[in-house]
Amino acid sequence: MSERTGIITFKGNPMTLVGQEVKVGDKAPDFTVVDNGLAAASLLTYSGKVKIISAVPSLDTPVCNTETRRFNQEAANLPGNVVVLTISLDLPFAQKRWCAASGIDRVVTLSDYRSRSFGKNYGILIEELMLLTRAIFVVDANDIVRYIQIVPEVTSEPDYAAVIAAAKALL
Repeated sequence: MSERTGIITFKGNPMTLVGQEVKVGDKAPDFTVVDNGLAAASLLTYSGKVKIISAVPSLDTPVCNTETRRFNQEAANLPGNVVVLTISLDLPFAQKRWCAASGIDRVVTLSDYRSRSFGKNYGILIEELMLLTRAIFVVDANDIVRYIQIVPEVTSEPDYAAVIAAAKALL
């Protein structure tokens, strides 16, 4: 399993990312995650759609909460062929509870807790914390990665405008 350093910090401390690095132009790697009903989901589940994939460490933290709420608002202005997926290692039960309490109705939350296949296949699993780093991938309807944003400091918010512009450019 490959490791990369010098890309992210967590509260100022350098961290190591584990997994295969994904680059713009690559075929998006498949993954197997779990939806809020405990059913398996994968990249193929969202075939034919533009996918904004937002990886977060945990929905129960302030920045992840803010980010997911913001993407839920942004999703309201996107056409039906765009899906916003938020993937974390939170258990599906916790994700479902958080979504209900937060009024999240447009973002699909998915859990990578079983095998961390999303984190490893996209190279964003933090070795020291065994959490996903804050990263966003925009994948076109043909499953080609068109935009990547790995937030350098895990506790910072992403550049939302750049993500939405990248997704809209694919419509």
